[in-house]
Amino acid sequence: MKKILFTLGIASLFLSSCSKTTTQATQTNHSEKQLFVWNGANIYFLLTDRFENGDKKNDVNYGRTAKTSKLRGFEGGDFRGVINKIEDNYFSDLGVNAIWMTPIVEQIHGYVDEGQGKTYGFHGYWTKDWTSIDKNWGTEKELQELVDKAHAKGIRIMLDAVINHTGPVTNSDGVFPADWVRVSPQCTYESYKTTIECTLVKNLPDILTESENDVMLPPQLLAKWSQEGRLDKEVAELNAFFAKYNLPKAPKYYIMKWLSDYIRKYGIDGYRVDTVKHTEENVWKKFEEICQDAFAEYKTNNPTKVLDQNKFFLLGEVYGYSINDGQQYNFPDKTVNYFENGFDALINFDLRSTQKESNQTVFDRYNDILQNKMKGKSVMSYITSHDDGSPFDKNRQNTWDAGTRLLLAPGISQIYYGDETARPLEIEGVDGDANLRSNMNWEDIKPNSETESLLNHYQKLGQFRRNHPAVGAGNQTDLQNSPYIFTRKYKTDEVVIGLEMPIGKKTINVSSVWKDGTKVRDAYSGFSGKVVNGNLELNTTSNIVLLEKVN
Repeated sequence: MKKILFTLGIASLFLSSCSKTTTQATQTNHSEKQLFVWNGANIYFLLTDRFENGDKKNDVNYGRTAKTSKLRGFEGGDFRGVINKIEDNYFSDLGVNAIWMTPIVEQIHGYVDEGQGKTYGFHGYWTKDWTSIDKNWGTEKELQELVDKAHAKGIRIMLDAVINHTGPVTNSDGVFPADWVRVSPQCTYESYKTTIECTLVKNLPDILTESENDVMLPPQLLAKWSQEGRLDKEVAELNAFFAKYNLPKAPKYYIMKWLSDYIRKYGIDGYRVDTVKHTEENVWKKFEEICQDAFAEYKTNNPTKVLDQNKFFLLGEVYGYSINDGQQYNFPDKTVNYFENGFDALINFDLRSTQKESNQTVFDRYNDILQNKMKGKSVMSYITSHDDGSPFDKNRQNTWDAGTRLLLAPGISQIYYGDETARPLEIEGVDGDANLRSNMNWEDIKPNSETESLLNHYQKLGQFRRNHPAVGAGNQTDLQNSPYIFTRKYKTDEVVIGLEMPIGKKTINVSSVWKDGTKVRDAYSGFSGKVVNGNLELNTTSNIVLLEKVN
């Protein structure tokens, strides 16, 4: 199918390039009025360090000059690079209405060797100081600019929250005190307890999230803040926080304060929460309460910046969770409902394993679960990710089909940077998960190339999803099995989608959706027509049809 669609894609590039200016022009007006629903969002997930280097002056900081293994050091991506792409409408053209960025807090200064050579914390999951932004990614001013410019285009910003662990111990980064972290045993996953009260891997100190005991600040943070001239300010804010919420000065609550500050100060819209199942579920319930409070405080203090009345969004990474589990996650000896403990959605580890199933089988199953078992909650599906070595299309052989399934599946979609450009997931000379974290392949997007054609495919599907909450959040009704035609409806928004359609002339019965005389547009080809005798007749060079009512 890929080769067929590639030929068709090149043939249609003239049409798409002619319409692109109009598409971009309408997006600015569209962003303010478009109904945004998290349950139908089109999220773009990027590793800040690997996306785009917008400012080469911040490429080296904190003495991180050791030679690392390939793709295991900082590559230069930063906030300025993301800002540039926001301004260039890269995300808008993809129909993206939320960007998820890996953790932005200050990382350990030293390197570690986990068996694959020297590695720095380029990915953001090795925290040294939750209160500081890592200089490799930019400044506080740039983060605020990024959030504001994304919001101006109707794009939400979701950061990544890590409460479960600090960064590894290195020659430059000491371990936190014993009343803050444990350094053993390592998790065995034989029970609830051996999944939580343990370290994920060797040399990754585990926060004592079960503790409710008052503890002093780690001496390394006290010394660091004192040297930076902000110790008194940080301590005063912490004291006010603990008094406001009547909480003990336990490790998890310190971190909740520090992470919620990014909401209060910058107005971020959500958190993707890391390693959820490795922390007691009541931790997340409290975190959600504090995040909501911080979001309300930001809106009160910044009334002109309020996008809508959506609440703060919490997405959980419960490794191995599947939409097929509904609202339950089963440990060997315990069942936990994370949706009842603060989360609006969980990451779905199922879609990337559905290669042998038809679109209809997958979509029907997902729709049934979301409309019934999930009771208003949702899942975020992906085809590739930063830590999943078994993606939907590891060799990028079925990129078109993968994109179609991802962007038309019920629920929330997550484009991982480079899905839309077939960024390679296996790099010569690279070991382990660094293969999944290569630099964005901007150089492959050349005029009339296969990459540009694939990007154009993603843009059409993504904009349709963004423009119609029904695509992700709507209830599905199948209209026909072969070719596969179905409708999705969310409140007053209703669309008809056809897959595996014949090339050329086709007739679609839409009598159950639109009355005769209704003007309908195929968002994939650009064709417009009217419903006659309950049918829409169209002649297009694609086997995908995305129908929307035109006013």
